[in-house]
Amino acid sequence: MINREHDGLARRGIGMTSQRTRERLIQRLYEEGLSNAHVLEVIRRTPRHLFVDEALAHRAYEDTALPIGHNQTISQPYMVGRMTELLLAAGPLDKVLEIGTGSGYQTAVLAQLVERVFSVERIQGLQDRAKERLLELELRNVVFRWGDGWEGWPALAPYNGIIVTAAASTVPQALLDQLAPGGRLVIPVGSGVEQQLLLIVREEHGFSRHVLDAVRFVPLLNGPLA
Repeated sequence: MINREHDGLARRGIGMTSQRTRERLIQRLYEEGLSNAHVLEVIRRTPRHLFVDEALAHRAYEDTALPIGHNQTISQPYMVGRMTELLLAAGPLDKVLEIGTGSGYQTAVLAQLVERVFSVERIQGLQDRAKERLLELELRNVVFRWGDGWEGWPALAPYNGIIVTAAASTVPQALLDQLAPGGRLVIPVGSGVEQQLLLIVREEHGFSRHVLDAVRFVPLLNGPLA
């Protein structure tokens, strides 16, 4: 099922976590419904333990969200895979906007699957650490911006895909405006326990909206925070 080539990323820090542990995670994700072999391969070889605090490294390959400070979390691997599959379902993407850099884990997965990633984060400390991790992994096709995710990154629009890693109370109009024709937006929307994952596609005459899974994300907040 999984291509074993390009194991450079997987070998980084391999002494901290066994390859068997990673393989069990991939098997579980496959059983839960993820089917894109490229996405699964990237998750397998990306060292998730580098994106969490050392004290939590032993839990890095559990299929669960984990705290990363600042009241934020690293998303569970299944949700990272699910959202990435949805983004890529119509074919390869050249230019993707990520709202919510967070730990940089989702960023790292995207960077191995699309040509360019533009990532916006409101918490400067989180983004600074994410930059360091991606440089360590030699992922150099990511550009970062410290700012308000609700605003997107209009100066570099349009984007073929937009992925949002926090729950917005409503779909930000700015993100719809920055979506290229045929582009796909994957975003959790709602508050508290009432959140749903949406796929929005920019069609010739407007947008099509698809309501998918019930989800649980931290809220998408306004304004940059040093």
